[in-house]
Amino acid sequence: MSVGLPSVIAATTQWLMRAYPPASGTLSAVLAEAQARQAATVAAWLRYPTALDASLVTLVGPGGATRLDWLVGGFTGESDAEDEQAWRTWVDEVVASWAASLLTEPALAAAAVAALSGSEHMGSSPVDFRRLTDPDTYDRDAAALLRHPDLVRPVADLHREQLVERLQADAVGAD
Repeated sequence: MSVGLPSVIAATTQWLMRAYPPASGTLSAVLAEAQARQAATVAAWLRYPTALDASLVTLVGPGGATRLDWLVGGFTGESDAEDEQAWRTWVDEVVASWAASLLTEPALAAAAVAALSGSEHMGSSPVDFRRLTDPDTYDRDAAALLRHPDLVRPVADLHREQLVERLQADAVGAD
């Protein structure tokens, strides 16, 4: 994985899990987190396609979760715990928006994963995004809120158009 992106992916995954909690139970939590992490990974790799891009976001920071929190009526920033607020600074609003779009639109998720083929992030080792692109019944049940189009729409719509444009540009470039 590229320099700097593990923090962005982990924080954005954490934010998605808190904003759209999984069904109860340990298995549901694990399955939902896997889906959120795969969506955040694909979104981050698309958003920051090169090692240089990833290094730059590490240098300047991704922006944080403030606007996202406001959209979903979540975290108010009143916590005194430093570690509670620290990870939120690594949330990338665009990555979260793109991940939400990918989780609610299977065709878009498939196109996004296809666009990553041959990218610097994919490298030589195969990466499986099946839980994102082809979720089974258990996956869908575990992440019912995370995959609910109406619930995630405010977040997904923030930057969905940019994602579609990015994927269309990749499709044209591949032809």
